Amino acid sequence: MSVGAGLPQPSASLLLMPPSGMKDFERTGAFAMRRRSAIFLVALAASLAVAGRSDENTHRQEASRLLTLLHWQPGGVVAEIGAGDGELTLLAAESVGSEGRVYTTELDTKKLAHLRELADKEKNITAIQAGLERTNLPPQCCDSIFMRLVYHHLTRPADIDASLFESLKPGGRLAIIDMEPAPGSKRVEGVPENRGGHGVPQNIVIQELTSAGFELVKVDDHWPDSDNYCILFRKPSP
Repeated sequence: MSVGAGLPQPSASLLLMPPSGMKDFERTGAFAMRRRSAIFLVALAASLAVAGRSDENTHRQEASRLLTLLHWQPGGVVAEIGAGDGELTLLAAESVGSEGRVYTTELDTKKLAHLRELADKEKNITAIQAGLERTNLPPQCCDSIFMRLVYHHLTRPADIDASLFESLKPGGRLAIIDMEPAPGSKRVEGVPENRGGHGVPQNIVIQELTSAGFELVKVDDHWPDSDNYCILFRKPSP
Protein backbone atom coordinates (compact mmCIF):
# COMPACT_ATOMS: atom_id res chain seq x y z
CA MET A 1 0.00 0.00 0.00
CA SER A 2 1.40 3.42 -0.94
CA VAL A 3 2.48 5.77 1.82
CA GLY A 4 -0.32 8.22 2.56
CA ALA A 5 -3.00 5.95 1.08
CA GLY A 6 -4.53 5.36 4.49
CA LEU A 7 -4.59 9.00 5.60
CA PRO A 8 -7.94 10.79 5.66
CA GLN A 9 -8.51 13.19 2.78
CA PRO A 10 -10.29 16.11 4.46
CA SER A 11 -12.70 18.20 2.45
CA ALA A 12 -11.40 21.75 2.42
CA SER A 13 -14.91 23.12 1.87
CA LEU A 14 -16.20 21.49 5.05
CA LEU A 15 -13.27 22.52 7.19
CA LEU A 16 -13.24 26.08 5.86
CA MET A 17 -16.92 26.76 6.50
CA PRO A 18 -17.65 28.64 9.77
CA PRO A 19 -20.65 27.50 11.83
CA SER A 20 -23.85 29.46 11.16
CA GLY A 21 -24.65 32.24 13.56
CA MET A 22 -21.03 32.91 14.51
CA LYS A 23 -20.66 36.31 12.82
CA ASP A 24 -17.48 37.14 14.67
CA PHE A 25 -15.81 33.80 13.84
CA GLU A 26 -13.59 35.03 11.02
CA ARG A 27 -12.88 38.37 12.71
CA THR A 28 -11.42 36.61 15.76
CA GLY A 29 -8.85 34.80 13.61
CA ALA A 30 -10.16 31.32 14.44
CA PHE A 31 -11.54 30.88 10.95
CA ALA A 32 -8.22 31.82 9.37
CA MET A 33 -6.41 29.36 11.62
CA ARG A 34 -8.83 26.57 10.75
CA ARG A 35 -8.45 27.33 7.06
CA ARG A 36 -4.66 27.11 7.30
CA SER A 37 -4.95 23.79 9.15
CA ALA A 38 -7.28 22.38 6.51
CA ILE A 39 -4.97 23.42 3.68
CA PHE A 40 -2.00 21.90 5.51
CA LEU A 41 -3.77 18.56 6.03
CA VAL A 42 -4.83 18.32 2.39
CA ALA A 43 -1.32 19.22 1.19
CA LEU A 44 0.32 16.77 3.62
CA ALA A 45 -1.86 13.87 2.52
CA ALA A 46 -1.23 14.68 -1.13
CA SER A 47 2.54 14.99 -0.69
CA LEU A 48 2.76 11.70 1.22
CA ALA A 49 0.80 9.92 -1.48
CA VAL A 50 3.10 11.34 -4.18
CA ALA A 51 6.20 10.38 -2.16
CA GLY A 52 4.89 6.85 -1.72
CA ARG A 53 4.28 6.48 -5.46
CA SER A 54 7.74 7.89 -6.17
CA ASP A 55 9.43 5.40 -3.82
CA GLU A 56 7.47 2.53 -5.36
CA ASN A 57 8.48 3.61 -8.86
CA THR A 58 12.15 3.84 -7.82
CA HIS A 59 12.07 0.35 -6.32
CA ARG A 60 10.51 -1.05 -9.50
CA GLN A 61 13.12 0.69 -11.63
CA GLU A 62 15.89 -0.72 -9.45
CA ALA A 63 14.37 -4.21 -9.54
CA SER A 64 14.20 -4.02 -13.33
CA ARG A 65 17.90 -3.13 -13.48
CA LEU A 66 18.80 -5.89 -11.00
CA LEU A 67 16.78 -8.43 -12.96
CA THR A 68 19.05 -7.78 -15.96
CA LEU A 69 22.34 -7.48 -14.06
CA LEU A 70 21.80 -10.51 -11.84
CA HIS A 71 20.01 -12.66 -14.42
CA TRP A 72 16.87 -13.17 -12.33
CA GLN A 73 14.66 -15.83 -13.86
CA PRO A 74 11.95 -18.30 -12.82
CA GLY A 75 13.36 -20.95 -10.51
CA GLY A 76 16.38 -18.86 -9.53
CA VAL A 77 17.69 -18.33 -5.99
CA VAL A 78 18.33 -14.74 -4.86
CA ALA A 79 19.30 -13.14 -1.54
CA GLU A 80 18.89 -9.57 -0.30
CA ILE A 81 21.20 -8.58 2.57
CA GLY A 82 19.77 -5.97 4.94
CA ALA A 83 16.38 -5.95 3.25
CA GLY A 84 14.72 -3.31 5.43
CA ASP A 85 10.99 -3.25 4.72
CA GLY A 86 11.36 -5.82 1.95
CA GLU A 87 10.20 -3.84 -1.10
CA LEU A 88 12.95 -5.22 -3.33
CA THR A 89 12.64 -8.67 -1.78
CA LEU A 90 9.01 -8.83 -2.94
CA LEU A 91 9.92 -7.71 -6.45
CA ALA A 92 12.69 -10.31 -6.61
CA ALA A 93 10.20 -12.94 -5.45
CA GLU A 94 7.91 -11.97 -8.34
CA SER A 95 10.78 -12.50 -10.77
CA VAL A 96 11.88 -15.95 -9.57
CA GLY A 97 8.32 -17.20 -9.21
CA SER A 98 6.89 -20.02 -7.15
CA GLU A 99 9.69 -22.43 -8.14
CA GLY A 100 12.38 -19.98 -7.03
CA ARG A 101 13.56 -18.78 -3.64
CA VAL A 102 14.44 -15.38 -2.14
CA TYR A 103 16.39 -15.24 1.09
CA THR A 104 15.90 -11.93 2.86
CA THR A 105 18.09 -10.94 5.83
CA GLU A 106 18.03 -8.20 8.45
CA LEU A 107 19.86 -7.31 11.67
CA ASP A 108 17.13 -5.08 13.08
CA THR A 109 14.65 -7.21 15.04
CA LYS A 110 11.57 -5.15 14.16
CA LYS A 111 12.38 -5.18 10.47
CA LEU A 112 13.16 -8.90 10.66
CA ALA A 113 9.73 -9.50 12.20
CA HIS A 114 8.15 -7.69 9.26
CA LEU A 115 10.18 -9.78 6.80
CA ARG A 116 9.01 -12.93 8.54
CA GLU A 117 5.43 -11.75 8.07
CA LEU A 118 6.15 -11.37 4.35
CA ALA A 119 7.64 -14.87 4.30
CA ASP A 120 4.46 -16.25 5.89
CA LYS A 121 2.44 -14.77 3.03
CA GLU A 122 4.86 -15.40 0.16
CA LYS A 123 5.96 -19.03 0.24
CA ASN A 124 9.03 -18.44 -1.95
CA ILE A 125 10.57 -16.03 0.61
CA THR A 126 12.73 -17.13 3.55
CA ALA A 127 13.59 -14.57 6.25
CA ILE A 128 16.93 -14.97 8.06
CA GLN A 129 18.48 -13.18 11.04
CA ALA A 130 21.61 -11.46 9.71
CA GLY A 131 24.89 -11.45 11.61
CA LEU A 132 27.56 -8.79 12.07
CA GLU A 133 30.21 -11.12 10.66
CA ARG A 134 28.18 -13.56 8.52
CA THR A 135 25.24 -13.50 6.14
CA ASN A 136 23.90 -16.69 7.79
CA LEU A 137 22.90 -17.92 4.33
CA PRO A 138 23.42 -21.58 3.45
CA PRO A 139 26.71 -22.32 1.62
CA GLN A 140 26.57 -21.94 -2.17
CA CYS A 141 22.82 -21.42 -2.09
CA CYS A 142 22.43 -18.38 -4.31
CA ASP A 143 22.58 -17.56 -7.99
CA SER A 144 22.78 -13.89 -7.01
CA ILE A 145 22.96 -11.62 -3.96
CA PHE A 146 22.37 -7.89 -3.65
CA MET A 147 22.40 -5.22 -0.97
CA ARG A 148 21.12 -1.65 -1.15
CA LEU A 149 22.67 1.07 1.01
CA VAL A 150 23.96 -1.57 3.42
CA TYR A 151 27.65 -1.96 2.62
CA HIS A 152 28.63 1.36 4.24
CA HIS A 153 27.06 0.11 7.50
CA LEU A 154 29.23 -3.01 7.71
CA THR A 155 31.52 -2.95 10.74
CA ARG A 156 33.27 -6.19 9.73
CA PRO A 157 33.31 -5.92 5.92
CA ALA A 158 36.09 -8.48 5.35
CA ASP A 159 34.14 -11.13 7.28
CA ILE A 160 30.89 -10.36 5.47
CA ASP A 161 32.67 -10.34 2.10
CA ALA A 162 34.05 -13.82 2.78
CA SER A 163 30.57 -14.98 3.83
CA LEU A 164 29.04 -13.52 0.66
CA PHE A 165 31.59 -15.39 -1.42
CA GLU A 166 30.77 -18.62 0.42
CA SER A 167 27.02 -18.12 -0.04
CA LEU A 168 27.17 -17.75 -3.83
CA LYS A 169 27.26 -20.59 -6.29
CA PRO A 170 30.28 -20.60 -8.65
CA GLY A 171 29.57 -18.04 -11.35
CA GLY A 172 27.05 -16.30 -9.08
CA ARG A 173 26.66 -12.52 -9.16
CA LEU A 174 26.78 -9.87 -6.43
CA ALA A 175 25.40 -6.31 -6.75
CA ILE A 176 26.39 -3.60 -4.27
CA ILE A 177 24.20 -0.49 -4.40
CA ASP A 178 25.62 2.33 -2.29
CA MET A 179 26.63 5.97 -2.33
CA GLU A 180 29.75 8.10 -2.23
CA PRO A 181 30.19 9.84 1.15
CA ALA A 182 29.14 13.48 1.08
CA PRO A 183 31.88 15.97 2.05
CA GLY A 184 31.79 16.67 5.79
CA SER A 185 29.39 13.79 6.54
CA LYS A 186 30.04 11.49 9.50
CA ARG A 187 30.73 7.82 8.94
CA VAL A 188 28.55 5.22 10.60
CA GLU A 189 29.79 4.35 14.08
CA GLY A 190 32.07 1.33 14.14
CA VAL A 191 32.84 1.11 10.42
CA PRO A 192 36.43 1.35 9.08
CA GLU A 193 37.90 4.85 9.00
CA ASN A 194 38.62 4.64 5.27
CA ARG A 195 34.91 5.22 4.51
CA GLY A 196 35.55 8.96 4.68
CA GLY A 197 32.02 9.89 5.72
CA HIS A 198 28.47 8.54 5.47
CA GLY A 199 28.74 6.22 2.51
CA VAL A 200 31.62 4.30 0.94
CA PRO A 201 33.84 5.20 -2.03
CA GLN A 202 33.54 2.93 -5.06
CA ASN A 203 37.26 2.15 -5.07
CA ILE A 204 37.05 0.86 -1.47
CA VAL A 205 34.16 -1.47 -2.35
CA ILE A 206 36.04 -2.78 -5.38
CA GLN A 207 39.28 -3.23 -3.43
CA GLU A 208 37.62 -5.11 -0.57
CA LEU A 209 35.49 -7.45 -2.66
CA THR A 210 38.19 -8.32 -5.18
CA SER A 211 40.44 -9.10 -2.21
CA ALA A 212 37.74 -11.54 -1.08
CA GLY A 213 37.98 -13.34 -4.42
CA PHE A 214 35.29 -11.63 -6.51
CA GLU A 215 35.80 -10.48 -10.09
CA LEU A 216 34.67 -6.97 -11.02
CA VAL A 217 32.12 -7.06 -13.85
CA LYS A 218 30.95 -3.45 -14.20
CA VAL A 219 30.20 -0.17 -12.44
CA ASP A 220 26.89 1.63 -13.05
CA ASP A 221 27.02 5.31 -12.09
CA HIS A 222 23.55 6.03 -13.49
CA TRP A 223 21.35 4.20 -11.01
CA PRO A 224 17.63 5.14 -10.73
CA ASP A 225 18.37 7.00 -7.48
CA SER A 226 20.87 9.56 -8.79
CA ASP A 227 22.83 9.63 -5.51
CA ASN A 228 23.62 5.91 -5.72
CA TYR A 229 25.89 3.70 -7.77
CA CYS A 230 25.79 -0.04 -8.42
CA ILE A 231 28.88 -2.25 -8.65
CA LEU A 232 28.49 -5.74 -10.12
CA PHE A 233 30.80 -8.59 -9.14
CA ARG A 234 31.03 -12.25 -10.05
CA LYS A 235 32.25 -15.29 -8.15
CA PRO A 236 34.67 -17.14 -10.45
CA SER A 237 33.75 -20.57 -11.74
CA PRO A 238 36.24 -23.39 -11.11
